[in-house]
Amino acid sequence: MHQKSKTVVFLGDCLWMVLLALLFALNYDLFIEKNQFAPAGINGIATMVEYKTGGAFSVGYFSLIVNIPLCALAFFLIDRGFAVKTFVFSLVYSGALLLLRLADLSAFQYDAQGVDTIFPVLIAGAVGGFVYGLSFQRNSSTGGADIIAKYVSKKNPLLNFFWINFAINAAIAFASYFVYAVPDTAGHLVYNFKPVCLCMLYCLMSSIVGNSIIKGSKSAYKFLIITSYPEQIEAEIVNKLKHTATRIRATGAYSNTERDVLICVVNKRQIVEFKNILKKYDKTFTFVETVNETIGNFIKVK
Repeated sequence: MHQKSKTVVFLGDCLWMVLLALLFALNYDLFIEKNQFAPAGINGIATMVEYKTGGAFSVGYFSLIVNIPLCALAFFLIDRGFAVKTFVFSLVYSGALLLLRLADLSAFQYDAQGVDTIFPVLIAGAVGGFVYGLSFQRNSSTGGADIIAKYVSKKNPLLNFFWINFAINAAIAFASYFVYAVPDTAGHLVYNFKPVCLCMLYCLMSSIVGNSIIKGSKSAYKFLIITSYPEQIEAEIVNKLKHTATRIRATGAYSNTERDVLICVVNKRQIVEFKNILKKYDKTFTFVETVNETIGNFIKVK
């Protein structure tokens, strides 16, 4: 890609990170702050610190203090583009949180007051997952635990990035059991599993939405067909499905018989129609795989 084009793409990604950071801050202020549960990642730790200090140490300051050195390390140890975009997100997110505290958004905040708290958690998790997914698509992150997980997985590629994040979030959920304990009338602390469940639900919801976005909306099905009727099946693929296929000549390991192998990718709506085509032909074996995303296209030739 031309250097000028790379710069334009990079600046576009930075603009996206600004918008996502603003959405992330608004999501925190409207759905998380009032409902006494810790969300995922460093945000969860910052939320518990703010809760235990009675609001004296804001999530905005905590996020900034943690993410500045982490982004600096990421710049030298992981990837410069990733580090800069993550820093832009962290800076805007922290600043937006601090500014939102000065505004009176109480009329818009979802304060469940301990009843049906699952609803703000679901909303917050979905919005958080949306932000995570779009961030990862742009080789960036929301900072904190994401930077740590990316560094660990880079040093040891056998460790899955998302499993590392899961371990961090599990530790946060465990800690919330003790942090959100409240004293009874006698002054004894009463522990409750509700904050743990809410934290896990937030993480689950954000993972589902985030993974769906990362996988992309262009999911499809790949058919690999071993057949004695390649021309007939190809003709039906072209005429009925308006697709084409790639043909490979192969030899069976057991029978030592030559067969044609067709590879074809179709969208979800066409899978039943494709199966009906294949049912017409004997001496035909196929298996189907899910394709998370399709990239590019062939030039259409009449």
